[in-house]
Amino acid sequence: MTTKVAIIGSGNIGTDLLIKVLRLSDTLEIAALAGIDPDSDGLARARRLKVATTHEGVEGLVELDEFADVGLVFDATSAGAHRHHEEVLRPLGRTLVDLTPAAIGPYVVPPVNGEAHLGAPNVNMVTCGGQATIPIVAAVGAVSPVHYGEIVASIASRSAGPGTRANIDEFTETTSRAIEAVGGAARGKAIIVLNPAEPPLIMRDTVHCLVSDCATEAVTASVEEMVGRVQAYVPGYRLKQKVQYDKVAADDPLRTLAPGTGDLLKVSVFLEVEGAAHYLPAYAGNLDIMTSAALRTAERMAAYTGKEAVK
Repeated sequence: MTTKVAIIGSGNIGTDLLIKVLRLSDTLEIAALAGIDPDSDGLARARRLKVATTHEGVEGLVELDEFADVGLVFDATSAGAHRHHEEVLRPLGRTLVDLTPAAIGPYVVPPVNGEAHLGAPNVNMVTCGGQATIPIVAAVGAVSPVHYGEIVASIASRSAGPGTRANIDEFTETTSRAIEAVGGAARGKAIIVLNPAEPPLIMRDTVHCLVSDCATEAVTASVEEMVGRVQAYVPGYRLKQKVQYDKVAADDPLRTLAPGTGDLLKVSVFLEVEGAAHYLPAYAGNLDIMTSAALRTAERMAAYTGKEAVK
């Protein structure tokens, strides 16, 4: 039995997600794609693939005949737009998987808390940087408490559409909160870099964690195990080099980020995310990890809903 889904947003993220649902999912069936630009490439592709479309946003979506059978809606627009979409769709009983940084619902990062919010009416996929780095923060935290976690996500400028660019502030705020709420860090900070280099560079992510001195072998093993778990649904996710460790000296300014914590160790993890090139080229790993995480989450939620319905 399949669950019919719709996507709001016909830009880079929404179009990549459309293709992923069509190609990869055995349990989700795409019913409609909604956008606001009648000339967008996403809507044109959907029409060629015989998927119902509307350029009148969420209002047009709910008027489509196909919407009657939709159980779950992906929102791939912007944080501001998602708040309106949630107001429209929540009373209609649709589950929302939010790919914007609006964070109305609980954060979900599949390998960390993927089973925690399966019955929620609205879940938030944090950000591409969050999906890439929060699993690592959690892996480090599984060995030793993370007093401070900082991530830097560098993505190709070409892979950042208008929705991403409009959400830069929300990106840093939402990712920082999720580093704490899901990753388990006592304090979190996030930075995003839109790299204009030509040819475009593959997504790179750097994770720095301040932890109490601990067995580095155990941290490395935990990080490598987590990388494998992410690779199960994002094959292009990988460590760029070995996990790095530095003892924090007594007079190091880094200590101001974790006062009163005794001996400190800085753990640095360097990642690369190559995309599957379902829509944009392989450099757009930020697109791939976001839509892949959303797809995995939606499939789990659909399976959970199906089991509940059987009861």
